[in-house]
Amino acid sequence: MGLSEQYQPLLLGPDSYSRIPDLSPAAIEEFLERRPIALRWWPRLVVWESRLLWILSGSSIVVSLFNYMLSFVTLMFCGHLGALELAGASIASVGIQGLAYGIMLGMASAVQTVCGQAYGAKHYGALGIICQRAIVLHLGAAILLTFLYWWSGPILVAMGQSESIAEQGQIFARGLIPQLYAFAINCPQQRFLQAQNIVNPLAYMSIGVFLLHTTLTWLVVYVVDYGLIGAALTLSFSWFLLVITYGIYILVSPNCKETWTGFSWKAFSGLWPYFKLTLASAIMLCLEIWYNQGLVLISGLLANPTISLDSISICMNYLNWDMQFMLGLAAAASVRVSNELGAGHPKVAKFSVFVVNGTSILISIVFSAIVLIFKVGLSKLFTSDADVIEAVSELTPLLAISVFLNGIQPILSGVAIGSGWQAVVAYVNLTCYYIIGLPIGCVLGFKTSMGVAGIWWGMIIGVSLQTATLIVLTARTNWDAEVVNAAERLKRSASVEQLLLEENGV
Repeated sequence: MGLSEQYQPLLLGPDSYSRIPDLSPAAIEEFLERRPIALRWWPRLVVWESRLLWILSGSSIVVSLFNYMLSFVTLMFCGHLGALELAGASIASVGIQGLAYGIMLGMASAVQTVCGQAYGAKHYGALGIICQRAIVLHLGAAILLTFLYWWSGPILVAMGQSESIAEQGQIFARGLIPQLYAFAINCPQQRFLQAQNIVNPLAYMSIGVFLLHTTLTWLVVYVVDYGLIGAALTLSFSWFLLVITYGIYILVSPNCKETWTGFSWKAFSGLWPYFKLTLASAIMLCLEIWYNQGLVLISGLLANPTISLDSISICMNYLNWDMQFMLGLAAAASVRVSNELGAGHPKVAKFSVFVVNGTSILISIVFSAIVLIFKVGLSKLFTSDADVIEAVSELTPLLAISVFLNGIQPILSGVAIGSGWQAVVAYVNLTCYYIIGLPIGCVLGFKTSMGVAGIWWGMIIGVSLQTATLIVLTARTNWDAEVVNAAERLKRSASVEQLLLEENGV
């Protein structure tokens, strides 16, 4: 029986739209192409897409949140060591770890693009090669970044931080060097599995490692009394636990038997075309992540830097917590879009973008309300210093605005990653963040009495402009052309044609 015969009643019967949740993406694609969508069909179509989205995003959000909570919990323990220790750990986490995180996460988005499109096109043999190729490039980046970690103290001083804060920051950063190499392996591993819609096992592993990390950090910081260096080394150890558990799953799980066929020297071939996409991906996300991190560094140059750093770091941690939630949703959106483009379903890809953005906006409204209601309680989780608590409370209205914007911007970035638009978005980020937002923040922070609030207003302006630009780009997208681009990108980056010939014994 042909595809059109299978769901002909859906197109003609008055009550047959109830079958929509049971249909395949190919059937939905043909349905969207063959007739205009009447109002009564929308709820069923939204339910169909939401079901697929939440199957992916539910576990992706758990993974993103609990992996981020490893650093979040570490900083909470550091904060109770003292205000200076919190400032040092925060500045190292933002200025040093944040820089490396931006590079690794940005490079890994190339894995998300190519693996997602390869999986949608059913070129399963290419995924393992792409993942190995990405790990090679990530480890090369980690070696270069090691020098930054080791000499972080002088670098922080050169950036204008005080000697006392930079000294504590260097202690923390050196303890995070092993974590850098764990990042280099874990980021490609995670995107490799997510591209195949394997997310539930990742969630279980992330929760387990988080619970163990919390216990170990308490023991190391409070019982053994190893201070900042102990907290940093524990964080590094926990990230290597993630690498090991992910690696075991990839090697032994039957879910990966078609996509992981063992280690191969092919990972070292075709590095240059893949590197170009990786470079664009890294620049795109680095410009985005470093913008937020840079504002924290700038706040350390204000009067009373300890209070300024602590207050903006606490708020930024909650903003990052919200962003991790949205990044989980964005990862699911990226997988949905890349899978559908790889499978040749432009209409479904476009509809997926519509649904995920509506969902994220509703969630962000709820999160913004929570920030405003519990503004004092949130700051007390990090500190008992009355001055810091007051400073945080004054920033929470701006934090709520940023939380709302995070309901749109990361999702659109996820769509861009799934579509392979990293180079275009890199230019958008450079203009909106560094040419417009950052100078405005500096002027408001240093030339007026606004201080930290002025710096944060600069961030809000930059993010607002970037979000508006991404909305325009997404609305003007020719999704049929994106299907063609996905096929061409797959051939260049993954050497799919050669892999397919080898798989078929040609």
